[in-house]
Amino acid sequence: MKTRIIAGLCMLPLLLFLYWGGWPLLVITAAICYMGVTEFYNGWEAMGVHPSRPVAYVMTTVLFAVHIICQTLDVEGVENYFLLIWLVLAVAASLMYGWKINERGAYDAIATVTGLVYVVFFAFHIVLIDCTLHNMVWIVIIASFGSDIMAYFTGMLLGKHKLAPVLSPKKTIEGSIGGVIGAGLLCLVFGLIVDGAGKGLLLYFALGAIAGAVSQCGDLTASAFKRKMGIKDYGKLIPGHGGIMDRFDSVIFTAPFVYICIVIMMIVIGGTV
Repeated sequence: MKTRIIAGLCMLPLLLFLYWGGWPLLVITAAICYMGVTEFYNGWEAMGVHPSRPVAYVMTTVLFAVHIICQTLDVEGVENYFLLIWLVLAVAASLMYGWKINERGAYDAIATVTGLVYVVFFAFHIVLIDCTLHNMVWIVIIASFGSDIMAYFTGMLLGKHKLAPVLSPKKTIEGSIGGVIGAGLLCLVFGLIVDGAGKGLLLYFALGAIAGAVSQCGDLTASAFKRKMGIKDYGKLIPGHGGIMDRFDSVIFTAPFVYICIVIMMIVIGGTV
């Protein structure tokens, strides 16, 4: 526990990247993508599946490189079309990797595309949120970690009914509910700090609650993968926490859903949250 706490404190400077946004956040997100997809593929290899690292690294580089070009040339509208093109190319390249049927199995191609979409594409939404409404990046972090913490303490005090006994035996339904409500309240407090009192606080609570629920789904998804892969942690980079994927699995899973909610809110209420 002492090692876990110390490692957690050492990660606090990462909050500066959230505060700065822009290039610093872009760099740390890219690092999470490269290291995260590497750890994810390591897990597949533990069960005899061999996804393509070159395909993943090249497609990740292309994704961030084109984003930088679009931002530099101020052609953000073009980037929206490119994201769809990138997704198609990522799937196509991954499936083409499986063409050598004498050397590779179908799961090799499927694992490749899963890593690109689940880890890289999902995580890239952190950058998209930052470019859309910078403050909303905090919602992803607050809801993800807040839901985890509030679910833990609620479950410890009130937990009786198992949520997913096979995937995560210690999680309870009561804890899950507490995590969702807790995430909503924490995001409401964040909204109060950055925007002050007003009707918009309900949006912060709703967005936090949705993100909190999604983050729990992300945590269970990561647990499902690890159990099938026969591993306890994705890596050992962070003492007491595991690897990048162990620490940021819920953040990665939550980011695209928060981005979608933000876009819908902007459309409905005319460009502001």
